[in-house]
Amino acid sequence: MAENAPPVRFELLHVCTQSGARLGRVHTPHGSFDTPAFMPVGTQGTVKGMSPAELEEMGAGIILSNTYHLWMRPGTEVLEALGGLHRFMSWNHPILTDSGGFQVFSLSDLRHITEEGVSFRSHIDGSKQMLSPERSMEVQNILGSDIAMAFDECIPYPADHAYAKRSLERTTRWLERCLETHRRPGDQALFGIVQGGMHEDLRAQSAREVMAFDTPGIAIGGLSVGEPAKEMYRILEHTVPLLPTAKPRYLMGVGSPDYLIEGSVRGIDMFDCVLPTRIGRNGTVLTSKGKVIIRDAIYAKDPHPLDDECTCYACRTFSRAYIRHLVKANELLALRLASYHNLWFLLRLMEDVRKAISENRLLDFRDEYLERTGYHHRKVKP
Repeated sequence: MAENAPPVRFELLHVCTQSGARLGRVHTPHGSFDTPAFMPVGTQGTVKGMSPAELEEMGAGIILSNTYHLWMRPGTEVLEALGGLHRFMSWNHPILTDSGGFQVFSLSDLRHITEEGVSFRSHIDGSKQMLSPERSMEVQNILGSDIAMAFDECIPYPADHAYAKRSLERTTRWLERCLETHRRPGDQALFGIVQGGMHEDLRAQSAREVMAFDTPGIAIGGLSVGEPAKEMYRILEHTVPLLPTAKPRYLMGVGSPDYLIEGSVRGIDMFDCVLPTRIGRNGTVLTSKGKVIIRDAIYAKDPHPLDDECTCYACRTFSRAYIRHLVKANELLALRLASYHNLWFLLRLMEDVRKAISENRLLDFRDEYLERTGYHHRKVKP
């Protein structure tokens, strides 16, 4: 890597002539991954139920871990003593860590926002804590992730214009403090986050302010927080064209198949969500024909795999009847197999998205996929 080169670099490989979607590659200190990419979420330093070997087997190029949870437990002293997050969890590929801001805002009702940061009570032991831009960066520096996220304020939906404006301006000031506190700029990229709620003028303001700091990548936050699909797409269509073409664009907290495709159509490069493992633990699986609730009685004697078109271990090996039995018996293998399949499914979906981009047919792919899987009711053309 050349001296003073950013630790994370985006390589644009192709732009789909049909949709404008981007095929790219992100280079990091722990390897490269192709985009658009879905990042499995390993909140506590593990993707629930999955080993690092299984994640490698299914082709996960990058995973996400959570600053708040790892700070609360096992704590920075342990993580520092064990050599950082990659070594701690035996994952030698790229890791992105979020700032902890979303968890502070979503897990605790007893929180207080000031210019300094957010004071709250730990969800583990009720102890009083303060998460600030400086503290978030200190923890992420110790974790040693390839991509760290700036500390931002996650506002609820809906939020009025005045509140959203105050919030995004605070987020900009917090980004500046994150950059000032960042101690590993040579091997850890810090991404800024565009906020502004559902207000186009505020999204434009936030994009200008974040871009002024020239971070190696930019995320779009505050979406997929309960707003209708058409609202999310409207904000993406307004915001994405304002962002640099030479840097990766990350849409935070999005993981349903239709949102992944629609986000890619609108120029997003990176996505993350807990959806595949969360619904898997509850007995729901993603298939090429839509969602299947495997605990339903209709599958009690079904000899078919979860998805006839899937080649994952669960589908190659077990029947729907067997996996339903495991679910009904509360066996741990049920959640592992369903989670494995769902992650495999989304990672294969992103492979198909990238192939469609390379062949300049992503809109055709989208239309066929949404109709076949039943997601067409949320379809909104760009």
